[in-house]
Amino acid sequence: MNEGGCHCGAIRYRVEGAPIHAALCHCTDCRRHAGAPMVGWTLFGNDRFAVTKGEAKVYASSEHGRRHFCADCGTGLFYTNETIFAGQTDVQVATLDDPDALPMQAQIQTAERIGWMKAAHDLPAFERFPSQA
Repeated sequence: MNEGGCHCGAIRYRVEGAPIHAALCHCTDCRRHAGAPMVGWTLFGNDRFAVTKGEAKVYASSEHGRRHFCADCGTGLFYTNETIFAGQTDVQVATLDDPDALPMQAQIQTAERIGWMKAAHDLPAFERFPSQA
């Protein structure tokens, strides 16, 4: 079992077992909703997913897609789409208490990936914010 929640703690949830998939999504919708260059998702059957505290606000981001987020702090949490993921919930992996427990298996929607993301691993890396010279 793995638990997670929003930034302010108003919403908590749990997932159990292995996800159906775990993928980094580069689509424009995910990027714009998250304000990030990609979003990590882990898909679970609803029998393995439960909100244990609070209630997410739901935004109809497309005809069938529903994005669930905390109305207090704005954290994006879940995605549901009964047309393509009937009876399942996609969870934003970065909101898990232990996101390392569910490693990514693929990158999807790379046709919409921001160009510089393809080589992001080549950029200088710092364990903390680099010093200002």
